[in-house]
Amino acid sequence: MDWVAWHTDYEDDSPLRRRLAIVQGYIVAALERVERSPVRVISMCAGEARDLRGALERVERRDLVGRLVELDAGLAALARAGLVSLGVAGIEVVAGDAGDMGAYRAAAPADLVLECGVFGNISNDDVERTVRASPVLCAPGATLIWTRHRRPPDLTDAIRRWFTESGFSEIAFERVPDSNGSVGVARYDGPAVELVEQPLFTFTRTG
Repeated sequence: MDWVAWHTDYEDDSPLRRRLAIVQGYIVAALERVERSPVRVISMCAGEARDLRGALERVERRDLVGRLVELDAGLAALARAGLVSLGVAGIEVVAGDAGDMGAYRAAAPADLVLECGVFGNISNDDVERTVRASPVLCAPGATLIWTRHRRPPDLTDAIRRWFTESGFSEIAFERVPDSNGSVGVARYDGPAVELVEQPLFTFTRTG
């Protein structure tokens, strides 16, 4: 798969672009809620970091630290260059396996966790495993943003339930217009959890 070419769909009036706009709006809201500095950020399967970069164009703060993990080295390089161009120097972009919990040790617990473009590309068992492990990545009060399609059999109700059972309160669940995509937002209400390295998922397909 040529992932750099795949990302060109974001340039058109596509479901991906509409989903991206929704995600960016929730990132802006999350950044505006965080009072402490710096803001710690984690992003799984970060791609070119279009979600975070687009949100940062709408806010003034640049006091972000953390880690974005993306397997494709070309996409990781684009994400890194884009963040630097916006004046964000504290976020490390790693070309590595986002399905390995150990990839986030240097950044957890975070105030903002992005699990976007992940759940439609892994098995249902891996989705549940990742959701239930997500408290490890989150500081108390953190915002977590996730995405998933609603093609049959629709897994989104189960995902929302798994987050609730794992100590999260749902902030929003929004359907992408003219699309079967959806965006979920949750707040972590539990305590800090020690990170234990474990496999989360295997990225298997696009969806």
